[in-house]
Amino acid sequence: MNAVADHDTAMVAGPVLGDGDFQFLRGFVYQYCGIALSEQKRQLVQGRLARRLRALGMRGFGEYCELLRRDPGSELDELSSAISTNVTAFFREAHHFDLLAGELLPRWLEQKREGGRLRIWSAGCSSGEEPYSIAMVLAEALERCGRTVDAKILATDLSPAALAAARKGVYPLERLEGVSPERRRRWFLRGEGEYAGLACVHPRLRELTAILPLNLLHEWPMQGPFDAIFCRNVVIYFDQPTKQKLFRRYARLLPDGGHLFLGHSESMHGLSDEFELIGRTVYRKKPA
Repeated sequence: MNAVADHDTAMVAGPVLGDGDFQFLRGFVYQYCGIALSEQKRQLVQGRLARRLRALGMRGFGEYCELLRRDPGSELDELSSAISTNVTAFFREAHHFDLLAGELLPRWLEQKREGGRLRIWSAGCSSGEEPYSIAMVLAEALERCGRTVDAKILATDLSPAALAAARKGVYPLERLEGVSPERRRRWFLRGEGEYAGLACVHPRLRELTAILPLNLLHEWPMQGPFDAIFCRNVVIYFDQPTKQKLFRRYARLLPDGGHLFLGHSESMHGLSDEFELIGRTVYRKKPA
């Protein structure tokens, strides 16, 4: 998930973010990232971007805003990483994975022909915990299925730093708290020597997962269809029109009966009539 945090534990002294520059940054971030920054986020943005100013050798926020005006694309990735906090965990909101493992995947795999296609999208994959959790459940279901199915997980995010961590697939052992002992043994390789205290995801999980950059507000290169889309703890930071547009776009990539998973504090209520709620933040696309 990409979310603007409510606080920064380390406030960085440096240039002051004035009203004009902050209003420009608010508009820029909304236009390019879809995130609505409130006035209460000013100190956070100032602290986060002060580090970026130092890296660029700039003396003030006016110079930075001028760079964004002159060449928005050159700095978009760094800006999004600077203001984003990636909060995630393996098997976060475990009921989603229970539904996937116990009901949905067995049904989908039973319906697929030999060599059939199964696709799941983790939209806002952060540092990889969500798509690798899906991959564990999918790999186990494929083994039980006993047939050859073309199954893949697409994992996308806006933040280059988050994507780099996801591609690396190496995590401190304490980050594996949500993973059962059996799955830890099966799907992680424990580091030794200089990698002591770390665990690397199993190559099979990497094989199932494609990790790519994507801004949800821009054009989407994929055509679908997806059997399921996970977009959890992402849309809560968008305004209502952006949410409505995003849900319409998701609906176009899901077949009738396809599933959309949202975060625990998110809802489609009043935002889309193309889905029906079938469980805790689990939606199913209605027949056309």
